[in-house]
Amino acid sequence: MVVRQGLRALLTTESDIEVIGEAETGRQAVEMTKRLNPSVVLMDIVMPSLNGLEAARQITRQTPATKVLILSSYGDDEYVERIKEVGATGYLIKQTAANELLRAIREVERGRRVLSPAIANRLPSAQREPAGSRPTANPPKNEHLTSREAEVLQLIAEGQTNKQIASELGISPKTVEKHRQQVMNKLRIHDVAGLTRYAMAKGVIKSGTELKLE
Repeated sequence: MVVRQGLRALLTTESDIEVIGEAETGRQAVEMTKRLNPSVVLMDIVMPSLNGLEAARQITRQTPATKVLILSSYGDDEYVERIKEVGATGYLIKQTAANELLRAIREVERGRRVLSPAIANRLPSAQREPAGSRPTANPPKNEHLTSREAEVLQLIAEGQTNKQIASELGISPKTVEKHRQQVMNKLRIHDVAGLTRYAMAKGVIKSGTELKLE
């Protein structure tokens, strides 16, 4: 909430940027994007209910005119690879200064890919191409999970029961159990504690550092 308030305060000072909505969860962000059709969605990678990467995947699939700019505490190459896989246009680490964030929003709105300088400087030029311009050479380790399985994994890691997950996703508890078993079999992890550790290691549910609004 504090970060969102700071972002809103920053963005509302810009005459060419209008904040038309705020979402508390990734799932809410997907629904609001379909309803409001914003030019750009500024998305935290770690969000409850549906993480930023899966939310970005759904947004770019369902509302292709909307560009997604992801904020993250993680600068690992694996996460950079994943933004191409989910169709996001930009990726900034949270230590980004305010003026760089504003520039990135404007660049993303124009369809230009944006990466934090610390990330872009260490990547070969071929890896700086826009999302979707070429296949991912080194797919992320959890790419073999379907989008729905990734959703179920996150909700399990957040401590929800099969019944709660079924209500959240609008499916039956039996279907949730089927997805749960598929996730466990694919990851070769057969207990909730292990799935939770895996989700934390992937940055799905672990909180990151706050964005510096300098």
